Amino acid sequence: MTELLTIAPEVEDALADRRPVVALESTIIAHGLPWPANLETAQALEQAVRDHGAVPATIAVIDGQPQIGLDEASLRMIADPGAEFRKASTRDLAALRINQQHGATTVAATMRLAHLAGIRVFATGGIGGVHRGWAEDMDVSADLYELARTPVAVVCAGAKTILDVPATLELLETLGVPVIGYRCDNFPGFYARETDSPVQTRVETVAEAAAIFAVHRMVAAECGAVVAVPPPIASALPREEVEGWIAAALRNAKDEGITGKASTPYLLKRIVELSEGRSLAANVALAKHNAGVAAELATAVNALGMR
Repeated sequence: MTELLTIAPEVEDALADRRPVVALESTIIAHGLPWPANLETAQALEQAVRDHGAVPATIAVIDGQPQIGLDEASLRMIADPGAEFRKASTRDLAALRINQQHGATTVAATMRLAHLAGIRVFATGGIGGVHRGWAEDMDVSADLYELARTPVAVVCAGAKTILDVPATLELLETLGVPVIGYRCDNFPGFYARETDSPVQTRVETVAEAAAIFAVHRMVAAECGAVVAVPPPIASALPREEVEGWIAAALRNAKDEGITGKASTPYLLKRIVELSEGRSLAANVALAKHNAGVAAELATAVNALGMR
């Protein structure tokens, strides 16, 4: 499968030498954050991975070719507001390749490409999940199904705050995906430190999380895991305020007829406006924190000799 990929020399060398590597997504660069915060955040995430002893591998599709690890020029191209990077989930990868188009990879697509490259740990801000009002429109992220069939540990601050968290966790349970709380009893609330929904298992160290992931792969070889990490205390936002912004943003989206793949970027952008930038700062802080935890987890996974 690796003939489908272009792997950056630094990443390829690290994988060959059995050194820890952390995958990073590119949707946050192209669609999740405004310019120039998107480029600054992409650079900061890679630096956070390096600072914690691992090699970063930001993933995107450029001219139809999946790239595992990006140089500075590629990061700048994806961050450019005028660039045309399609929001690419797993189902879009083949069409992008045939049509030689650009794609910014979602959690699902990043997981899949990371797995094909031999990367076992991936850091993101928040996973996709079951959308609020799902009973009416069946809007459920492909991220959850990818977690059920791709053996990558995803470090995140929970699900994106606009989602139905209890329903998301219920579906993860149905799909057999373990949800590991890193120093938390309840699932994080993305911008907020916690929700009312408990995690399956609490761990205090990345070594414990790595051990659970390793045994889980013996039991369910094709299944990934969620490692849920609360956002830093200094940047976390009050749940009540966040819920107010979400409610207003959902009303705005309904009024404007925003649906499908356009929903998440629209809602996150609207929440930034409603919070006067506070949600943007929280998003960047939690993404950087997750990248550091993921680097430590990748080191622990490597120590177990996991392939």
